[in-house]
Amino acid sequence: MKTLIKNGRIADGTGHPSFIGSVAIDGDRISAVGEGISADGFDRVVDAQGLVIAPGFIDTHSHSDLQLLLDPFVAPKIRQGITTEILGQDGISMAPLPKQYISPWRKNLAGLNGDSDRIDWEYETTDGYLRLLEQSGVGLNAGYLVPHGNIRMEAMGLDNRQPSEEELRRMQDITRREMEAGALGLSTGLIYMPCAYAATEEVIELCKVVAEYDGVFVIHQRSEADCILESMQEVIRIGRESGVKVHFSHFKVCGRKNWEKIDQVIALLEQAQAEGIRVSFDQYPYVAGSTMLGVILPPWVHDGGTDKLLERLADPKLRKKMVYDIENGLPGWDNFVDFAGLDQIFVTSVKTKNNEDLIGKNLIEIGQIRGKNPYDATFDLLYEEQNAVGMVDFYGTDEHIIRFMTRPEQNVCTDGLLGGKPHPRVYGSFPRVLGKYVREEKALSLEAAVRKMTAKPAEVFRIKDRGLLKPGYYADIVVFNPDTVIDRGTFIEPAQYPDGIEYVLINGRVAVEKGKQNQVLAGKVLRR
Repeated sequence: MKTLIKNGRIADGTGHPSFIGSVAIDGDRISAVGEGISADGFDRVVDAQGLVIAPGFIDTHSHSDLQLLLDPFVAPKIRQGITTEILGQDGISMAPLPKQYISPWRKNLAGLNGDSDRIDWEYETTDGYLRLLEQSGVGLNAGYLVPHGNIRMEAMGLDNRQPSEEELRRMQDITRREMEAGALGLSTGLIYMPCAYAATEEVIELCKVVAEYDGVFVIHQRSEADCILESMQEVIRIGRESGVKVHFSHFKVCGRKNWEKIDQVIALLEQAQAEGIRVSFDQYPYVAGSTMLGVILPPWVHDGGTDKLLERLADPKLRKKMVYDIENGLPGWDNFVDFAGLDQIFVTSVKTKNNEDLIGKNLIEIGQIRGKNPYDATFDLLYEEQNAVGMVDFYGTDEHIIRFMTRPEQNVCTDGLLGGKPHPRVYGSFPRVLGKYVREEKALSLEAAVRKMTAKPAEVFRIKDRGLLKPGYYADIVVFNPDTVIDRGTFIEPAQYPDGIEYVLINGRVAVEKGKQNQVLAGKVLRR
């Protein structure tokens, strides 16, 4: 079809001043942008008077990896204007997945991306997983990062040890295979197992392979709290010695006692750039984070995978050691209980119906409900749910959000887990930036915010022909009302769609029309 969106305020993704004009679409591509485009010959004409026309938003940190196979329309994302997602985050995701590791890996992944018997898990490689997505169809565009943990598992299993020279070469070969299959880069999560077992040198060697393809290295760094400065120095070293482009995931400083480090954190970013290291980061605009509850356990509890973790949770003596390590800390470990507190960690999802009454409760309340101390009640929950429990944790301040948001390295993301009672960022990250931080706080201009949602992430991840309203580019477009756009979800009732997102087009097809979603599989799997 030929579609014309006319009379709108065009924020084209470049960051340049917006202007009143029209966008013409022919099939899946933009054919013209500007003033004075005649409506003759178009199959559909949308009047965007009073609305903003922008490129579709790009979510650089998504956990829809499994969900796209179960519900390819991903309404929480598309209805906030997202047209492209980057999957494969935090070093643990769907592929590669050798058949012998399917069972333990599904358990390891369940707290982050969920689990299901409704899909065929025997796809083995990134190419196999991406072909599965292509065959089932996707509602929005999806790119993939090859996860460090999956690479490590295929090469040497799930044990806490360093690789031999042969195993390290095998990891490099796997990385090269997956980059050739179309991965946009490599991800790691150095608080998640088995990624956390890796020494810096291991990551450098894998990143050298990624650099050969000019791919991006996306990292949930080893610490976002007490050891954040040392952690950032490690990441900078990886960039320096490998030559890879570095992208920090969900950038922040966690815990009141660490807030004073923000100036030093920013100084390290600037130091890296002065050295010629390419550095960027993404951020969600909320003062709380979200991940799987199992991260509150000391690293040694995870050795060998989820089955071993469950054995340790069943041992009363080892439970006492867990409590001791949580309360006294371990070197280099991000202790969520320490920086957030038992009363500021809330359960968001569980696997079974037996514990659904604990969703929305913090760890203190869970202890009270179960008539136990908070630690034993939490350990019981993790054991009963086989570690498949999601959580929200409160860590920061609005002042810090604005300070990072206005940095040139920043782009917007959701980092939302889709199960249970999710973090409100799943439904509202992008509208929240436009409503709260652009319109209300005036922390940045609308044009700057749109750039951080579109062209900036497209540049970082080398996503071709997307991120700008430009002739020849794919027609990924969002039309929103700048006077009403806002997120509506709260931490109590997060599953609420935003206001003000009027139209979303994905590859020229209308996915959202007058605020209502059309069930169209308009997306494409994006390979490097």
